[in-house]
Amino acid sequence: MINILERSLLEKAGHDNGFENVLASPDDSVHLGSARHRSEVAIQRHDNQWLVDFNSGSTSRLPQELARDFTVASGGIGHFFAESYDELALLLRRAAKLAQALPTQVADNFEAAVQEEITKLTTDSTSKTEVEGMVRQRLGQNAFRAAMLAYWGGACSVSGISIPEILRASHAKPWADCANDSERLDVFNGFLLTANLDALFDRFLISFSDIGKIIISERLSTCDRNKLGLQPDLTLRWIANEHLPYLGYHRSMLGYSVTNDL
Repeated sequence: MINILERSLLEKAGHDNGFENVLASPDDSVHLGSARHRSEVAIQRHDNQWLVDFNSGSTSRLPQELARDFTVASGGIGHFFAESYDELALLLRRAAKLAQALPTQVADNFEAAVQEEITKLTTDSTSKTEVEGMVRQRLGQNAFRAAMLAYWGGACSVSGISIPEILRASHAKPWADCANDSERLDVFNGFLLTANLDALFDRFLISFSDIGKIIISERLSTCDRNKLGLQPDLTLRWIANEHLPYLGYHRSMLGYSVTNDL
């Protein structure tokens, strides 16, 4: 049983950290959701901890991503422990950001935003296609950057530097080469990089192996590498299986075959 004070504190933790909707709940738990993403969460007491169960809807990657940083309960993936309200707040905040960043939430939000903006424009039919293309690219790049910032926790995927002004959302498979908007907006199609690494990655002068190790183009001399701070031990902070097809594409543009032991 959760008492009135505990229920109030749990609801506030949800409201302040991305789960602002209170759903119908039994006496022994608090269920929360959001209008901004599809994930829902149930929180109940387990001994002296909070047991937090996520129902991630179509965002099946959410529990796996959360498992990088939070304690997984014995019930398996999707179930987490939080020992305090502060830890619970961190878990909920991270889950809400990921839920908005992971497929297919980004693509759905993007399509709605495109249609909303297009309806505001008054244009003749001959230029409608061109206008829609420009709207899609502008909103899409903004949506991709927002998703990358959320997914990587606002920090470079290599260095961990967290200065927003110098972070860039870099596509592995370039925007123009993508088959559709789902690929263009896929948070796994690229990395959040500092401006120097972004410039090199964008021009296929660096890439990453399937285990996240940096690959440096032979076009860069030893002197250039040293000046750019490109050390052979640079590695992605983490890498998911969903990154691998896009990385394979990117490496093919660099001139490397797909290998796992670079």
